[in-house]
Amino acid sequence: MLMRTDPFREFDRLTQRVFNDTRPAVMPMDAYREGDEFVIHFDMPGVATDSIDLQVERDVLTVKADRPAPERTEGRENVVSERPTGSFSRQLFLGKTLDTERIKADYADGVLTVVIPVAEQAKPRKIAVGEGGTRAQIKA
Repeated sequence: MLMRTDPFREFDRLTQRVFNDTRPAVMPMDAYREGDEFVIHFDMPGVATDSIDLQVERDVLTVKADRPAPERTEGRENVVSERPTGSFSRQLFLGKTLDTERIKADYADGVLTVVIPVAEQAKPRKIAVGEGGTRAQIKA
């Protein structure tokens, strides 16, 4: 199971509104289970593939990326500047039922897709039911 906890997200949004902070927003994501895999999509338009850093430590997946600010050129006057720049980071707490050794990631069209398989021991399995045995026979 994929668990998401970001206790400071709402606080950061409120602070950003109150103080008109220019810190970048959290990278939006979608996550769902499809068969025996969890799929996560992170929106990262304008991010270079080589600036994306994915790490798993224990059961925490950390996604980091950088989007550089546009170069300032002489004679250019910004009229609107809404696209966030700088460093982005997001952490996901992964359940023990996921296989963190076989995580795959791909980046295309500004979307990072991370696929995390369900661990073999967490998949449902059929248990055979015997007939007419004693408890001692069942233990053996």
